[in-house]
Amino acid sequence: MSELDPLIKENRTALATVAIKREDKAPLSGAEVVIAQKKHKFLFGGSGFFLIPLVNNEVTGKDKEKLEEISEKFFALFNYVTLPFYWGRFERQRGRPDTERLLKTAKWCVEHGIAVKGHPLCWHTVTAPWLLELSNEEILAAQVERIKREVADFAGLIDIWDVVNEAVIMPVFAKYDNGITRICKEMGRIKLIRTMFEAARSVNPNAVLVLNDYIVSFPFDVLIEGALEAGVKIDVIGIQSHMHQGYWGVEKTQWILSLYERYNLPIHFTETTIVSGRLMPPEIEDLNDYQVKNWPTTRRGEKRQALETVLHYKTLLAHPLVTGITWWSFLDGLWLRAPGGLLRKDLSVKPAYEELLRLIKGEWWLKPTRFVTDENGKLAFRGFLGEYELSYAGKKIPFALKDKGKTTIEISL
Repeated sequence: MSELDPLIKENRTALATVAIKREDKAPLSGAEVVIAQKKHKFLFGGSGFFLIPLVNNEVTGKDKEKLEEISEKFFALFNYVTLPFYWGRFERQRGRPDTERLLKTAKWCVEHGIAVKGHPLCWHTVTAPWLLELSNEEILAAQVERIKREVADFAGLIDIWDVVNEAVIMPVFAKYDNGITRICKEMGRIKLIRTMFEAARSVNPNAVLVLNDYIVSFPFDVLIEGALEAGVKIDVIGIQSHMHQGYWGVEKTQWILSLYERYNLPIHFTETTIVSGRLMPPEIEDLNDYQVKNWPTTRRGEKRQALETVLHYKTLLAHPLVTGITWWSFLDGLWLRAPGGLLRKDLSVKPAYEELLRLIKGEWWLKPTRFVTDENGKLAFRGFLGEYELSYAGKKIPFALKDKGKTTIEISL
């Protein structure tokens, strides 16, 4: 047992007393029941771009079989998926957004009990090139209209959004001209953030809105402070953790988390990468600048990845403000050709996948377990927060452990 395990137990589990009554309201005493966990409250997720062609029946034969295998292994592990809304790909031609394909994919996920996040709504990279034909005033209007359209169209299917992505660098981004950098330079970061968050909130007041960045300390922490003081309602702080140049370690991860504790807001680790091959050279400032033809996974690297992945997930679960982790990407080679997947290119699982499965669906999961109620019709168990099902005499009754600590669940048959 690591020193993180007691904190995980404290922050992620409940000691539940389940009181069961018969139809006549008498206690169900001395009865054998089965309790099984059905879903975690914590969001364990990954980027699921591969789902779009699969759900929309755009592949056949071996290509379809490959995506089906990826999907099966993905959802054996995760309960949460991020779908892509990069404006430059979602609406290549103005007025012709790729809404139907994404709607069908999001609906499929929800029908299978998977929570969905859209990423991103406002970003200066992979944004619509046709914005450059517009004035700044028109760009702003188009961006606001775009946010309202997507958030409204997907309400009830996608209610979690990375609203503004990488605002720290947005107004000073100089690699190429783009419409979003233009308006951010004119408006300033905080005004832009407020405008975009208000647009999203206006059409879906119940949406969970995320401010996401890869700059994980100063000045992102100060930007959040300024946005909150300006009245922006940020629901979740999004932290990218692309560790292509090496695992952060427990101490650095905890230090980063400590920067945001004063805001008492939920934190999502929105883009987590730990590679299983050689590390990217430390002098590379922009990860996108590291271009290689081949970046293989290695046996030694996979052992290291597995150990670091377990430690990283345990460190995050031990902190009470962290409510979600998204792995980026699920399959080797999908981003920067990096061996950052939990699956190899041949779709075989790496040790890191096996370790996460052992934790998420093993150590942190209640498999079907038999209990016998006492004379008062009660039983007690400790479980991770989430959804459960009690089975007795052919009946299946759902219930949930919502809050950590001690709780009482009353069930009437």
